[in-house]
Amino acid sequence: MHFKKTALALGIIVGTSLLVACGGDSNSKSNNDNGGSNLTREINLLAGDEHCFSGGVQTDSGTDSNANNVLDDSEVLSSTFACAPTVLNEAKNFNRIAALPVCLQDDASCDSDETTAAEIVAASSDGMTLIYTDSPAERVGFVDITDPSKPSVLGVLGLAGEPTSVAVKGDYALVGVNTAADYINVSGALDVINIASRSNVRSIDVGGQPDSVAVSPDGNYAVVVIENERDEDLGDGAPPQLPAGKVVILNLTGEPAAWTTQTIELTGLAELYGNDPEPEFVDINANNVAVISLQENNHLVLLNLVDGSIVNHFSAGTVDLTGVDATEDDLILQTESLDDVLREPDGVSWLSTEYFVTANEGDLDGGSRSFSVFNTAGDVVYEAGNSLDHITARYGHYPESRSENKGNEPENAEFGVFGSERYLFVNSERSSVVFVYDVADFTKPVFKQMLPAAVGPEGALAIPSRNLLVVASEEDSRDDVMRSALNIYQYGSAPQAYPTIVSNDRVDGSPISWSALSGLSADPSNSDLIYAVDDSYYKQNRIFTIDVSEQPAVITKETRITDGNGVLAALPAGVLPPSAINADQTVNIDPEGVAKLADGSFWIASEGAGSAIDGPVDSMNVLVKTDANGLVTQAVTLPDAVNAIQRNNGFEGVAEYQGKLYVAFQRAWQGEANVRVGIYDIANATWSFLFYPLDAPESQNGGWVGLSEITSIGNGEFLVIERDNQGGPDAAIKRLYKFDTSGLANGAIVTKTLVRDVLPDMKATGGLVTEKIEGTALLSNGDLLMVNDNDGVDDSNGETQLINLGDIL
Repeated sequence: MHFKKTALALGIIVGTSLLVACGGDSNSKSNNDNGGSNLTREINLLAGDEHCFSGGVQTDSGTDSNANNVLDDSEVLSSTFACAPTVLNEAKNFNRIAALPVCLQDDASCDSDETTAAEIVAASSDGMTLIYTDSPAERVGFVDITDPSKPSVLGVLGLAGEPTSVAVKGDYALVGVNTAADYINVSGALDVINIASRSNVRSIDVGGQPDSVAVSPDGNYAVVVIENERDEDLGDGAPPQLPAGKVVILNLTGEPAAWTTQTIELTGLAELYGNDPEPEFVDINANNVAVISLQENNHLVLLNLVDGSIVNHFSAGTVDLTGVDATEDDLILQTESLDDVLREPDGVSWLSTEYFVTANEGDLDGGSRSFSVFNTAGDVVYEAGNSLDHITARYGHYPESRSENKGNEPENAEFGVFGSERYLFVNSERSSVVFVYDVADFTKPVFKQMLPAAVGPEGALAIPSRNLLVVASEEDSRDDVMRSALNIYQYGSAPQAYPTIVSNDRVDGSPISWSALSGLSADPSNSDLIYAVDDSYYKQNRIFTIDVSEQPAVITKETRITDGNGVLAALPAGVLPPSAINADQTVNIDPEGVAKLADGSFWIASEGAGSAIDGPVDSMNVLVKTDANGLVTQAVTLPDAVNAIQRNNGFEGVAEYQGKLYVAFQRAWQGEANVRVGIYDIANATWSFLFYPLDAPESQNGGWVGLSEITSIGNGEFLVIERDNQGGPDAAIKRLYKFDTSGLANGAIVTKTLVRDVLPDMKATGGLVTEKIEGTALLSNGDLLMVNDNDGVDDSNGETQLINLGDIL
């Protein structure tokens, strides 16, 4: 069984001039216009209709050629549809239930530095086994999802080259394999693999570098897209770079030994680089028509697989974008415009036999940051425009480092019918999320939710028969705390678990952008409010006000930290670099901790950079006080003797208790065995220090352990986050400890007590464990909140988990 598009109605003729009525009832009527020759009729469409899945009205028009004063089906010349407004099914949602790091194929605990990846994923006919391509390791992998919440690896099969795509026909996985020696001497095969035995039963020469494989819903045909990719290091990387790409159609009648091929040339179709077509992705509809994206050519081709004819082809067109961030300046300001942006689609997916969607990733000079819905005539019936960028900014996933390129960069699209709903899934490569849209009306997709994924989601597979969605994230780098994974989501009655934080709009209508949260503080008098700061990833530091009475929590306000009184500018040379104060007097420091005081003011711990032993440091560690509006009113530095032993990993959190500030350093400084906890007496302007003994590293990957936050819990006791610098299967230490400062003299070593190992809480989110938990806030009702830093979505999946641990103290 092929799981894509299984519930689509049949009977739609390709094209726009003639459409057969589908899903209607008997309540039709005819109207006589213009002397009886032109007639219209209306048909009430029931729920489940292909055009209007929630029901609606179809209006047909045509000529009464038989003069019976009734518009017969054969007389219909055109049809229009007025669909009932889409109503989201709030009772059902998609939630991540597992993320399987595919490095488990090499080691039972992923203790391997080898680069491995899951790029494109398919499923066996019964939906119980996943087959994915692993390009860097030149193999395909197999995963058992009999229990989708507990997937397990089944092993791998090595190939003679780089696998690029996989699709399933009955008992077999069809894998495109690139065996080319270089960009000129191209070659490749379609390997036919028995899924049960995990053995190669036939290798079919396809005469070039395959890039995408699809099997028709009826199982009669397969299509292999031969990209014959270009050398991006040759000149400016632009086409033409021959040999040209093409398409191979396979007739799948009988057993694999009997399958035959037909090659279809695509030259001369596109206006851009017409002699060098570079087909990228393919999908097949119920009428055995394939849609093929020619990404670099900005072109789309519709191919009839029965006779090999080209049904239609057309440019993917351009988009004028407004309200986007087009400048990489360490700020998210979605106020710019881009004109005539080429869509340059990558992944494509049929929604029906009349409509398909393109994920407009872009390549050369294109990338509209969006997805588009086309009909078979080549008309754009829906364009997402700037909406994906805005959603990612609202949810903390916008990749500012890609602003001058392609923003969130949609990579692929998938479609599935889940019960009474039709859903479109769009993968964002750079934001590492999956957008879910209800497409009851194909021409008016309605955003439903956003799902977190591991870094770089590429392939997507809907398995409606099991209420599952599987997404393959391909980025894998152990040193960068990224592991490639298969993300598994389940459609069910549970509430949406993600996002945990969203933001309101700014005055200009754009969302309050946020990311890289590095510290939390509870409001002293309002148990519904907490405060957070963003770190040095962004050059205009802010304090966020977050309403935690809602689910998800809502950022209601951003307060920029400003040095309008010149407090920071007056610090001695070498404390902060000149770049710490921007031209508009906003500040560019490294806030890692925040404490909200009862009078409305804030104390912020700014981490220094550089090691004194290596020479002058880049910046020193500073405590910064602001008023309620973010205006800096005071700055405090460490004693000279302490600054002299500075190393990286300084201030990481700040808390206030009875007129004193308690500051957690992250790691031990030069020549010291334990980590400092600084105590600054505000009234007397004096420092004293305690020392905190860290746990030894326990990760299989080594690394270090440090502190990431400090929170006052009353009676002279403090809570700290102690964590390692590891994530995913390498994460070992994510713990909350408390210690009592009562009666301790300057220089004493504190005695710590374990409050909670939060590694299980982080695993319970269903994803790979994030590295940086960096904030805690103790509400007045006793609940403890914890949040991670997503590193500004740079070499990170951007996931932010604000977790309520309850009353655990």
